[in-house]
Amino acid sequence: MRRGEQPPWIVSDDLWAEVEPLLPPRPPRRRRYPGRKPLDDRKVLCGVLFVLYTGIPWEYLPQELGFGSGMACWWRLRDWNDAGVWQRLHELLLGKLRAAGQLDMSRAVIDGSHIRALKGGPKPARARSTAASQARNTTSSPTRAASPSPSA
Repeated sequence: MRRGEQPPWIVSDDLWAEVEPLLPPRPPRRRRYPGRKPLDDRKVLCGVLFVLYTGIPWEYLPQELGFGSGMACWWRLRDWNDAGVWQRLHELLLGKLRAAGQLDMSRAVIDGSHIRALKGGPKPARARSTAASQARNTTSSPTRAASPSPSA
């Protein structure tokens, strides 16, 4: 990061204007036991970006940054993911880039490794044996030759 440059985990006003309408409304606080007042969504998003950018564990998010606890950021990220915020934001930003003529699909990569294969691939055919003859079966007893009776 260069001197005077804004850290990459700080959400700009332009980006926040795109993200904020996509976030689901939080349920109202209870009257009797309201609990701790929830943090501002923008601060939490900065905390999420800080953790993702630096790669630190969620529980090590420094409190001095004012982004809340790492677990609070993780919970909010989980809720936003379940609400489809990231998919809608991705589609919105791709649409804006496409409309501005700034989307270059010549280097696009499609990765399906995160898609579950329900039936799996085709089953390979059974491999044929390369032995000259089939091995003798050891589980069944061979036919015994007639032996003289003990009474004779």
